[in-house]
Amino acid sequence: MRTIIVGCGRVGAGLASQLAEEGHEVVILDQKTDAFRRLAPGFSGQALRGDGTDQSVLKRAGAQGADWFFALTNGDNRNILAAQLAAQTFGIGRVLCKINDPVRAKTYATLGMNTINRTQMMIDSIGRFMGKPAVPGATDVTMAAISTVTAQPAVGAVAPTDSSKDGAGGR
Repeated sequence: MRTIIVGCGRVGAGLASQLAEEGHEVVILDQKTDAFRRLAPGFSGQALRGDGTDQSVLKRAGAQGADWFFALTNGDNRNILAAQLAAQTFGIGRVLCKINDPVRAKTYATLGMNTINRTQMMIDSIGRFMGKPAVPGATDVTMAAISTVTAQPAVGAVAPTDSSKDGAGGR
């Protein structure tokens, strides 16, 4: 499976290294060459310096026909734009966007983007450490309420929920 990852921070580098080790065809993009030092020694994928919000860079990375696309930079806006390009311009069916702002994450999921929100995940983890019950959906990917492309569901994906029922702002 071909996977494109935008952002070679700790999460992007760790995911890229793991997937490459498992035999996936991985291309990871970052604007800073130094970021690629985070990749595992012997990384068998391709590391490209470039902006994941630039169509020509994504094209050079092989976004056309990719199976998976992960936007994992530290910037919500950059991740949103990269994910939208992947889904709408390149037709990648399995796209995930890391969004740090819980309100934005929920909003973009409603608008058709699969999101993951580490802020809510950490709040939930700290609460559970304190003995509080888990927040429903806090540790899951929020699946898009509508699809921006005709996509296959991700393997092991969690279905969206009606946020008015769980009181947690959705997944």
